[in-house]
Amino acid sequence: MKIKFGGLCLLAFCCQAFADQSKAPDVFDVKALDSYFEAQVKEKGRVGLAVGIVQDGKVVLAKGYGKRSLESNQAVEPETMFAIGSVSKQFTCAAVLLLAQDGKLSPNDKVAKYYPKLTRAGDITLLDLMNHTSGYPDYYPLDFVDRRLQKPIAPDELIQQYAGGKLDFEPATEWSYSNTGFIILGRVVEKITGKPLGDFLRERIFNPLGMTHTVYEPAPSDSRLATGYTSFALSQSEPVLPEASGWLGGAGGIYSSVGDLAKWDLALVEGKVMKSELYTLMTTSRELKTGKTTGYGCGLAIATVEHRTVLRHGGAVSGFNAYNTIVPSTRSAIVLLCNKDGGLRSLPETLTTLLLKEESNIPKIAGAPALEVVKKVFAQFQSGSVDRKQFGDEFNVFLSEAKLASASKRLKALGNPRSTELLRTSERGGMEVTTTRLKFASMEVDVLMYRMPNGTIEQFFIDER
Repeated sequence: MKIKFGGLCLLAFCCQAFADQSKAPDVFDVKALDSYFEAQVKEKGRVGLAVGIVQDGKVVLAKGYGKRSLESNQAVEPETMFAIGSVSKQFTCAAVLLLAQDGKLSPNDKVAKYYPKLTRAGDITLLDLMNHTSGYPDYYPLDFVDRRLQKPIAPDELIQQYAGGKLDFEPATEWSYSNTGFIILGRVVEKITGKPLGDFLRERIFNPLGMTHTVYEPAPSDSRLATGYTSFALSQSEPVLPEASGWLGGAGGIYSSVGDLAKWDLALVEGKVMKSELYTLMTTSRELKTGKTTGYGCGLAIATVEHRTVLRHGGAVSGFNAYNTIVPSTRSAIVLLCNKDGGLRSLPETLTTLLLKEESNIPKIAGAPALEVVKKVFAQFQSGSVDRKQFGDEFNVFLSEAKLASASKRLKALGNPRSTELLRTSERGGMEVTTTRLKFASMEVDVLMYRMPNGTIEQFFIDER
């Protein structure tokens, strides 16, 4: 199954017009987001959507939008269960790491210990499978159920077929997303425990965490499940053809609700699932033999966004789209579940950006915007005559008449700027700090300007780019 997290393949309101509500709010306001989600489902044809939001260790939103079934006209509820696709992988990894905690296996065990006939089984570890660094080809690289996936397959037959031939690359030298490794991992859990993977997940993870609306490979007749839909080339949504038995397993076989996934996210980062050293292994980006890091741990992508560590994973199986992201430092999370192929679209990126958006410490400045001020003051420098009332005392002393006259000769030769661009804004010493680029016919220059909240310019430096 295909996954998406970030761009990587593996998401101000008013009472005016409804169209306004389809625009994401500027800040992470739960009430505004509630209206936004409602509008998104109605306007974007997502069929059904369930959203869970955790902030500071508390669930602040767990709600359903749209329809869990178009045929029965049933609404999505917070407890509605959606296929979570590859979000399942973090649970499969947790199962393996719990067995390591029990002393039943080691992440460094060779695959040969469990499947000796597979290609390079003596060189590939369970950790390689969890990290997507094994080199085993991915059996499900497309976004639709092809002819193979329409026919049932025994897991061991799948494993032999896709991990018994040529590798895509030398083990531990590259990263390439492979569902195949997770089918193997699920079967390893079953071989060691002597019970189905679903039973182990229920006994060791789902039940202890109170995840009462989470099931591994549920029966299609389970009334709690949403119906999956698809469309093609702008067609109307229609019920989807699911993958046949044997194709999902430990790679993507779990159904869950937003409330249950929120429980999982909090338990994971609060140390309630496994010991700290195993959690560290799970959430550490793999380093390859080449020295490069992959940005992926065990069933989780690891990234630094807005100076914070973010753990995330997307998921997609036929008719469903899921996304789960966790910010451990703030005990925050976003869970998005949708019962339409690709239905989440840009929601994961939009919400993650909002969740990580913090109150800025850049002061508000009286007077004109920075770009306008830079253009005006730069022109004054070119002319050799500046309004010294706009500068602070120290800069007025620093900018002697001799310095200004010398600068004027050099800057006047540049002529008028062809374009100006504000590159960045930050804070220092209670001042607004801006860098602006001016492009001339012969060269480009950057202006570093410091302004106090009252608009006084304390520094105005001009340098060649």
